[in-house]
Amino acid sequence: MTLRFNSPLCIVALAALTVIPTVGRAQQPLLNAPALNSGAAINHGDLAQALEQGSQLEQQKRWAEAVLHYEDALKANPERPELKQRLTMVKAHYDVARRYNDGSYTKAIHTLTEVEALQIYEDVLLKVSAHYVTAPKWQDLVRQGTTNLGAALTEPVFASSNRLNLTAEQHAQLQRDIRFWTDRQPIDDRRAAKDLVEAIARTIKHRYSIAPQAIILEYASGAAAALDEYSSFLTDSQMDEIFAQIEGNFVGLGVELKTEPAGLLVVNVISGGPAQQGGVRAGDRIVQVDEKSSDQVSPDQLADLLRGTEGSLVSVTLRNPTGELRTLKLARRRVEVPSVEDVRMIDDTGVGYFKLTSFQKTTSRDVDAALWSLHKQGMRSLIMDLRGNPGGLLTAAVDVADKFVKDGLIVETRGRSNRENASHWGKTENTWGMPLVVLIDHDSASASEILAGAIHDHHRGTVVGEKSYGKGSVQGIFPLAVNHTGIRLTTAQWFTPNGTAISKKGIDPDIVVRSVAKPVPGQPVAAGDDAILRAGLQAATNLTTASK
Repeated sequence: MTLRFNSPLCIVALAALTVIPTVGRAQQPLLNAPALNSGAAINHGDLAQALEQGSQLEQQKRWAEAVLHYEDALKANPERPELKQRLTMVKAHYDVARRYNDGSYTKAIHTLTEVEALQIYEDVLLKVSAHYVTAPKWQDLVRQGTTNLGAALTEPVFASSNRLNLTAEQHAQLQRDIRFWTDRQPIDDRRAAKDLVEAIARTIKHRYSIAPQAIILEYASGAAAALDEYSSFLTDSQMDEIFAQIEGNFVGLGVELKTEPAGLLVVNVISGGPAQQGGVRAGDRIVQVDEKSSDQVSPDQLADLLRGTEGSLVSVTLRNPTGELRTLKLARRRVEVPSVEDVRMIDDTGVGYFKLTSFQKTTSRDVDAALWSLHKQGMRSLIMDLRGNPGGLLTAAVDVADKFVKDGLIVETRGRSNRENASHWGKTENTWGMPLVVLIDHDSASASEILAGAIHDHHRGTVVGEKSYGKGSVQGIFPLAVNHTGIRLTTAQWFTPNGTAISKKGIDPDIVVRSVAKPVPGQPVAAGDDAILRAGLQAATNLTTASK
């Protein structure tokens, strides 16, 4: 399949294959602080504690953790305006720091002309106007750009990259200026937004000698961030990562990482990749890359240092769970990432099992291979494990559902314009008819929920586990006209065959299982140690018996 850059790639979730994002995903909190009381309103004492903990994280510039902290606090009480304001601000800081630690972005800042930067901003506004799921509020988009710029002005990486040399008085005045310029007139359409941002950038250049390109790109990023938690501006390298994920391959070491304050936790090592061949194991922590240690740079910066060109070498220092250190020199190369893992017969009664980790271009082929392998081993029923699966391509989810649903609607998408409305139907031929169990948990999101929802609504199988994440929207990846940048936009909401909107609700399992311990990613699971798998095995056994 050829990727066409003049049309969006429709995705229902994205997750980096080399680094598990700590923002915008259903992740466990990274905080060491006590957890808030989820599911109940925060009382004044708890709210004060939440704000104090968040303030401490902000002072330490631990932006990723601060984002997760305020998101957790808002889950407990979603209407607290002070929590929403703090979350907006820390997200702005996180985004600025992330972009300026991205070499492709800093290169763009110094090579783009002012005209090209304005083209990017104008293209962002055009894509939002044409494709976003609801009509945009232009004033909000510009205000979020101002918030981004205000955060950037306080970040050392922004100051050093743009050679800022402002006095404290000049800095305070500039912050007052950008707020005044943004609020002084209504912004009713994208042309007014573009004209105002152009005027702001030129005024700042004249008064404070800051490159207008840097100003304009903060507004471009802010415009996307103002829309929802899934929309975002994409740098050159982020675009490359997305396409690598969709294709199912990337250049790297072959590890999945979770960013933590103590370094990068290796949560999965991909079979056949440089990391596995070099002896990296799940549970190791990367504490140094080349000459930079986790004490010197942020976890995100450490992760960025792992990236490089195919064939290049990188030195990686790891600490194992017992505290022992070792240093490896690994060669980066192209790694094929399977979307199906742990294919096996799970007991002697004919129950087959596989784990579906993501939805990418190779997923339909990978699932076919797993099914035929299990069929040859005498499979009589199947457990399909979607736990922890964050989603991926909409078409891949539909294709997998179509292997089990004989006919009927699989998923419906509804957007602001007719071109975003679509109904995806199953075909009657070439479907598998064995009894089916689908495992989900609260980290099963988006494309996983499309598949689980179709199986549930068509009574094709039994869904076992925890309520899923509730990510019920479709995103499109829209390349921009300049510098291989792009924008990710929410273009539609999706609905299960019964017409149920999943956003913020999730899929309810047929058999609810509360699980405390989670399987280790990349490691085979045993039913005796896994309550959800144990319940799934019992359900599969019952279905097999009933089908005799």
